[in-house]
Amino acid sequence: MLRTARKPAHFTDRRRDIAVEVKIGVQHAPREIVLESGQSAEEVERAVAEALTGKSALLSLTDEHGRKVLIPADRLAYVDIGESAVRKVGFSAL
Repeated sequence: MLRTARKPAHFTDRRRDIAVEVKIGVQHAPREIVLESGQSAEEVERAVAEALTGKSALLSLTDEHGRKVLIPADRLAYVDIGESAVRKVGFSAL
């Protein structure tokens, strides 16, 4: 019988606890696209670089809810990648 290693019940995926805010300006669009991505800042930067160098015709990013955002690479005006921020959970006094 083959046994597989099980993760402890208290194990959490740390990638899901980190969010990167990405702001994308699109040419001839009055508003920018803002999304919170579960991808790291390096992954977002790599995707933007591939789109701008012509390796991909679309910039494809995934938000924290798993939805894909596709933007034609030739319409990109700017991409602002925020720092990775740990999501806060719970209540606290200000």
